[in-house]
Parts: sequence; C-alpha cells; structure tokens
Amino acid sequence: MPQDPSTGPAPPALPEVLPVFPLTGVLLLPGTALPLQVFEPRYRNLLEDVLAAERVFGMIQPFAPRQDNRPLPGAERETPEIYGAGCAGYVEHSEQDPDGRYLIRLRGRRRFRVVEELPLHRGYRRIRADYGAFPQDGDPPGDFPCERERLTAALIAYGKNRGMEIGAERIAPLSDLDLIDSAATGLPFHPSEKQALLEAPTLAERASVLLGLLELGGRTPAEGAEGSGPVN
Repeated sequence: MPQDPSTGPAPPALPEVLPVFPLTGVLLLPGTALPLQVFEPRYRNLLEDVLAAERVFGMIQPFAPRQDNRPLPGAERETPEIYGAGCAGYVEHSEQDPDGRYLIRLRGRRRFRVVEELPLHRGYRRIRADYGAFPQDGDPPGDFPCERERLTAALIAYGKNRGMEIGAERIAPLSDLDLIDSAATGLPFHPSEKQALLEAPTLAERASVLLGLLELGGRTPAEGAEGSGPVN
C-alpha cells in the first residue's frame, strides 16, 4: 500500500539548523501531540520546506507575550525576542485546505537551547539548536518521583477554582507521565510558567514545578492572601 503523503515515515535525526515557529502560550514537550493550523504565508513556507525535508521544526515562545497570537499588518517583518529554549517536533500528519492553510499534528521530539539565530529564510525564522542541553530527552522516561495523590488533589482544586471540570475519574487512568504532560500543556498557565515547565531539566523537576503552579492556582483569594506581604 503506498505511503500516505500527509503522514511521514519514522522520524529522522534532528537537524542542527532548525526552523522555529514562535507562538505565545503554546507548550510542546517530548512525546506530546500538538494540533496546529498554519495560515500565515511565512509559516506556510516553513511547512512546505520541512515537509520536503526532515518534517521537523521547533516551537518556541516570544519572550514578550503576544496577545492572541494574531498576525497584524507588517508582522511578517517582525522578529521579536524569543526565549532561549524550545522543543523540536515532528510533523506526523498534515493536510492542506483549498485556501492554502495547513492542518498539522506535531509530535514533540526533543527540547533544545538556542545557540544562535540565523537570517530569515522565505520569511520564517531559523536557529542553530543544541539538543545536548537536555540529554535525558533521548532516554526512555523510566521511573521518577511523583506525588500522585497530592498532584491529583491539586489538579481538582485548580480546576474548581477556575470553573473547570477536572474529576478524579478522568485523572485515574493516566500514567504519571501522561498526567504531568497533559496538565502542563493543556492548562491555562501564564507563558512564563509554561516556559518554566519546559525548561525543568528532569521529569521529577517538571512534576515539582507543575505541583507548585497547581497549588498556587488552586488557592482561594483568602488563602492566597495568607502570608503575603513584602519580602525583604
């Protein structure tokens, strides 16, 4: 049976020169899936090029949050400062609408640090990536410390405080890794908090960062006020 052209073969080696897609508040982690609609001309160019090559590009956040990620007139000429780390992903599925936009599913492969930014190519940005900065991404997850009961309670409290339905029955079937990564990528944390989750060196540290964010976000206003005040 011929290969579906919208679905790539097994992921290749990661390229040193990596096209990047800056997007505020979007978190890609190794192993997670990210659906994207790509409609700006410069990023359609990016998709055309990566689909013809390794099918790999990086997600990274602008350092200053960009409201709604809406392209404004002249935005195609902007190169806002970006964070120093992101995650490379593999386009495991793509399709193109008649209007030219792409609908893709990006699968996280490995995090990287930005060594340097290179000149624009066909309007999109490229960086030289250092994947060795996160060596554990190349290994199977294995066991790691996870305070499952505390994490579950924090998730439920966080959801309740924000009018979100997060029940224990939805959490129970998930592995520790899936629970941590789905919460990290799916919950409405601030972009800087998303970045902290991305850059946590190990899974245990990511779990710890997530737990802290959930417990902070799950407090009622009265609880949040306790102990607040100037820090000398």
